[in-house]
Amino acid sequence: MKVALISLEQQWMDKDRNFSRCRELACEAVRRGCALAIYPEMTLTGYSLDIKRIAEPAEHAHTLRQLGELAREADIELVYGACLLDQSTGHPRNTLCLASRNGTSRLVYTKMHPFSFAGEDKVLEAGETLGYVDMPGMRLGSSICYDLRFPELYAAMAPYCHAAICIANWPASRVAHWRALLVARAIENQMYMIGVNRIGQDGNGLQYEKSSLIVGPDGMIIDPVYSSLEMDVYAIDAAETMHYRESFPTIRDKRYALYQELFGANAC
Repeated sequence: MKVALISLEQQWMDKDRNFSRCRELACEAVRRGCALAIYPEMTLTGYSLDIKRIAEPAEHAHTLRQLGELAREADIELVYGACLLDQSTGHPRNTLCLASRNGTSRLVYTKMHPFSFAGEDKVLEAGETLGYVDMPGMRLGSSICYDLRFPELYAAMAPYCHAAICIANWPASRVAHWRALLVARAIENQMYMIGVNRIGQDGNGLQYEKSSLIVGPDGMIIDPVYSSLEMDVYAIDAAETMHYRESFPTIRDKRYALYQELFGANAC
């Protein structure tokens, strides 16, 4: 499967300009033979905690409708981020969404670990369930930015996934951690790690450098088959995950039930 990682140069709080660029890059991904394109966290706004300006009701979000229509028109699956108000509680959530070729768009995953360093935990509700994106022959787990620092999340999804996606707004000042953690999560769980980060500068003056990448199940960074400033195209195969797990069976040897038992026995 060919997948396009879109290192979008997000324009601060400008949903129209960002959507226009998303459209251009989705069409380019299709011309490059991609079945899936993945955009950074909070795709149409950039990472912001100004909830009044960025949040949309999940049940009739304009962003979900726009990206769904784009996926249908371009004939490609799209993974993207948005700030959505939960239908039952009205609380804002940092979400990963999927727009499908049939024109529908849905919330897949809510960020499980709000970024407390920036105060995200004070304004955004944390998620409590795993989320998956299913493509023909391949299942991809879902995560968002700060989640990458928590290996337990990826260990939980690994038995069910060939790969995991992490969409982010990860600043250049900590990008060495970004690359190292993507490699570590791939090695620990013997699956592809797909990291999609933005470029440019946000409204808070933070800088972002080109750092979207895919790490293979063996922990090696993969070379793209095509690369430009805002898009890198990769070829990935679920069979590679399964083959590596069979040849070097770390996943098979993990003792999940015992870990849970020990944790429960030693809990305060």
